[in-house]
Amino acid sequence: MTLKELNFFYKLSENPQVTQVALELNISQSAISLAIKSLENSLNEQLFDRVGKKLILNERGRYFKEKTLSHYLALIDSQNIFQENKLAGNIKIASSKTISNYLMPNIYYDFLSKYDDVKFDILTLNSSKIIENILNSKLDIGLIEIDINNSNLIKEKLCDDELIIVTSDENAPKVSFIDTINKKWILRESGSGTREIFINALGKYANDVNIFMELQDFEEIKTLLLNNKDTVTAISKHAVKKELDNKQLFEIKLTNFEFKREFHLVYHKDKSKNLLFETFVEFLKSRFEK
Repeated sequence: MTLKELNFFYKLSENPQVTQVALELNISQSAISLAIKSLENSLNEQLFDRVGKKLILNERGRYFKEKTLSHYLALIDSQNIFQENKLAGNIKIASSKTISNYLMPNIYYDFLSKYDDVKFDILTLNSSKIIENILNSKLDIGLIEIDINNSNLIKEKLCDDELIIVTSDENAPKVSFIDTINKKWILRESGSGTREIFINALGKYANDVNIFMELQDFEEIKTLLLNNKDTVTAISKHAVKKELDNKQLFEIKLTNFEFKREFHLVYHKDKSKNLLFETFVEFLKSRFEK
């Protein structure tokens, strides 16, 4: 059955005069008759009694109207839902660990507080997994820590970031060569943006890094560092700001190395850019600029 057939049905249920309904809807009587016949065939039930030129709603028709009218009206209302509120919808978004844990919570909160009819499906994934899900159209937006060039992705810079080397050993040298740090390295898992930036920047000196453990969560890594002074990690300065300020962790600057990176917004090149999508992206970029 179609919405047009149902519309004719409800009109005739209020006015059995086919001629008058046809005039009101500016269509032919035969078009109405054919539509009603099609509706009855789809239900395998006769909804009207044919009395002269009138279509009189019968007991089955009255029952059908009782059961369906509210749903029909809801469907009609739904045709205008985005006309009334173009900033309603559900955004599927994933962020890498650093961005998700330390930068996004307040941004999500402030945007949802501003727009009541928006919802987020939020995931925290490593950058490689985010890219995979964007390419498979399982996400609307990704926020990643690695640089990527793919013809199917749109990439926009959000801000700069820097990885730093930290330990809980207050006696550790403030400046060191990578091969003289005699500590156990605790790093993120393979595929994470943090690890990839660090290892790639070291190049051939990556072999001097004694990777003792790999963990998926920054808080786990920080807990290990705080409890074991013989450990060290490479981590975003955003993730350890509080611990550095409180003198719980201490930075070791590496001679001849800097670990600069950029945070990027990515989405599929074929992603439809409706008002909600564009509004959120602009909001996001404005917050990162601050």
